[in-house]
Amino acid sequence: MAPTRFSHGLDALKTLASDALAHAREKGASACEAESSDGYGQTVTVRKGEVETIEYNRDKSLAVTVYVGKRKGHASTADFAPRAMRDTVEAALTIARFTAEDECAGLADPEELARDPQDLDLFHPWDLPVERAIEIAKACEAAAFRLDKRVVNSEGASVSCQQWHFALANSHGFMEGFPTSRHTISCAVIAAEDGQMQRDDWYVSQRSPEDLARPEGVGDYAGRRALARLRSRKIGTVQAPVLFEAPVANDLLATFVSAVSGGNLYRKASFLLDSLGKDGVLRGYFLGSYSARKLGMKTTGSAGGNHNLILHGGELDLPGLIRKMGRGLLVTELIGFGVNLVTGDYSRGAAGYWVEGGEIRYPVEEITIAGNLRDMFRSVAAIGADKLTRGSRTCGSILIEEMTIAGN
Repeated sequence: MAPTRFSHGLDALKTLASDALAHAREKGASACEAESSDGYGQTVTVRKGEVETIEYNRDKSLAVTVYVGKRKGHASTADFAPRAMRDTVEAALTIARFTAEDECAGLADPEELARDPQDLDLFHPWDLPVERAIEIAKACEAAAFRLDKRVVNSEGASVSCQQWHFALANSHGFMEGFPTSRHTISCAVIAAEDGQMQRDDWYVSQRSPEDLARPEGVGDYAGRRALARLRSRKIGTVQAPVLFEAPVANDLLATFVSAVSGGNLYRKASFLLDSLGKDGVLRGYFLGSYSARKLGMKTTGSAGGNHNLILHGGELDLPGLIRKMGRGLLVTELIGFGVNLVTGDYSRGAAGYWVEGGEIRYPVEEITIAGNLRDMFRSVAAIGADKLTRGSRTCGSILIEEMTIAGN
C-alpha cells in the first residue's frame, strides 16, 4: 500500500462539507454542521500457517446535522456526488421539521470551539505490501505454536493497517480536519492437555507501525497465556480481594466513564447521579454541549466520549500488586455483561488465577464476581504501574479490596 491512498484529499473533504452547509442555509436551516470522511486499509488473517482472509476496505461518509430553530435533523450518505449531497441535506431538514422542539438543541457555543488545534502526530500510514502482511501474521502465529506442543490450534493471527481523515465544519465558521491511523497485530490460540482445552489471545495496536511489538512477541505471549490456563479448576464461594489485570481493568474504567457521562446523567440512568464532591471524591463529569445544557453545567468537550483518558497508577507492577493482595482472585477475562448503571449492581462471569501468599497458585474458571460499583470504586486499594493502552483509555491493573466471588 502506498503511504497515502485517500480517494479524496483533505481540501476536497472541506469543500464538500462547506457545500453542504451552504445548501442547508439556502434551504432554511438556522444552524448546521457537516462532517466528511474518507479512509482505507487492509487486514490479513492467517490460520494454522495458511492465509484465511485478505480484506481491503475503503470507506467514505458525509454526515449532516441541521437545526431549524430548536428542531434537529440528521442524515448521512456514502455518495459524494453533488445531487446526493443536496438530497442528504434536504432529508435532514425534513426530519428537523417533523421533530419536537428541544431547548437544549444546537451547535456548540462559538467560544468553545478549537480555533487553533495542535498537531497531535496521529497519522503514520503503513506502506505494507500484502505479501509482507502475510509474513508478519505467519511469524506471529508460528511463535505461539513453537512455544509448546500443547498449543494445538489457532483462531488465527491478523495484521491490520487503517488510515482515514475527515473534515468538520459548522455554521459558526469552524472548519478543521486531520488524518489519523491505527495498526494492529493480534493472535488467538488454543492449548490442550488431558482432554481440557483453553483459549487466550493478545493484541497490540498503535498509531505508528514502528511502535508495534514484534509479531513473534505477540504470538509467544498469546501462547503463554493459553498454556497458563490449563488445569483450571472451580473454587468455592468466598469474599476476597479481586485484582483486575490491565486489559479488563480498562473495561472497569469504561464502566466508570459511562456512569459519569452526561447522557446517562441527564436521563437519570446512572448510580453516580448527584454525586459531585462525594464518594471518594468525584470531581467532574464527561459533558458535551447538549448534556451540559440539560444539566445546567459547562461542557468538557466530551461529546464523543472520553478521549486519551489516562488513569495514573502507583509504583507496583502486576507481580507487586499480586504480592500486595496476598490472597484473592486475579481476573484476566470477563464474560457477559451484567452491569446495571442505574443501581450500580455488578455481576460478571470471570476467569483468572487464585492467589495465596502473594503468589499465583492455579488457574480458575466458571466463576462470577459480584459487587456494587459504588462500593468497588470506593474500595480501590491500588492501581498498577503496568499501564496498557486499549482504545482511548490507558490504565494499569486495579486492585479492589473485596468482592463476592461465586463458584461451587
